[in-house]
Amino acid sequence: MWAIVSGAMLFSVLTVTPLMTAHTHEDWQWTAPILPIVVDSAVVIVVRLDSVLARLGGRGGPWPVALRWMTGAMTLLLNIGASALVGDLVGVAVHSVAPLLLIVTAEAGLAYRRALAAAVKGLEAQEEETRQARETAAEKREEARQQRARERRDHEAAEARERREHEARLIRDEAERQERVRREEREDRERHEREEREAGERREREREQQRLERERREREAQQQKERETRQKEERERQARVEEVERERRERSREQERLERERAELLTLGPAAEKLPEAEARALVKRLHTAGLGIRVAAETTGWSVGWVSARYQELRTPPAGLEGAAS
Repeated sequence: MWAIVSGAMLFSVLTVTPLMTAHTHEDWQWTAPILPIVVDSAVVIVVRLDSVLARLGGRGGPWPVALRWMTGAMTLLLNIGASALVGDLVGVAVHSVAPLLLIVTAEAGLAYRRALAAAVKGLEAQEEETRQARETAAEKREEARQQRARERRDHEAAEARERREHEARLIRDEAERQERVRREEREDRERHEREEREAGERREREREQQRLERERREREAQQQKERETRQKEERERQARVEEVERERRERSREQERLERERAELLTLGPAAEKLPEAEARALVKRLHTAGLGIRVAAETTGWSVGWVSARYQELRTPPAGLEGAAS
């Protein structure tokens, strides 16, 4: 049908275009193919929508019928128009073939589609009935199978229940016998454990008494040792106090001696003349030991401050041999 529609549309465009060209202003002759294309497009729309409605089992009412016949009549008139204007009956007959074929094909195709849709629905209904019948038969067979299975399970469950009850009785009897045996064994074991526990408690009491006695002796020994340690520490503390006191008295005596030495040296006053070097060195050593300054030593010995500073530096710096020995 689509092949017929396509051929009729092409033939209509080729036939109607010269007619439209002859009846169109020369500036707009390029629009001549538009009218046949529009009319034939309406035919395609009608055919396509009829196909969809037929497949869905619906009807469009009077307007699709009017559009179908109107487009068919327009296609027929446009195709035979050029021949009818010149009185060419053969041309009218020849050019009416494609439009009439298109009109009849559209009507027949719609009827075919509706008939096929009805047949398909009938087949689908038949298949649905067959499927439902099969499902019903399968359900019945499944119910029968389940019924047999339930009866078999009930029978097996009853046998298993009787077997379990018998086994439970045997187990209870055996459990009662074993419980009597275990109870007698437990009583014997408890009696033996009680005797052992009493003996262990007696031994534990004896060990506890021995431990307490040993701890008492250890405490006494520890206390004696602590008393001896405290006495020793007291003696050592007293000795340290006496040693500190002795050192303090010695430092006091040494301080008094230095004070007397310093006072004695200060009473010497400035030297009237420069003392001999040996005497000056001895006096500088005494002044350094007494803690007197370099200027006082220089005035007392009559030597220069630089010489006295050098002697003080020698006295402050220990000899190399002593340094090595100290190292």
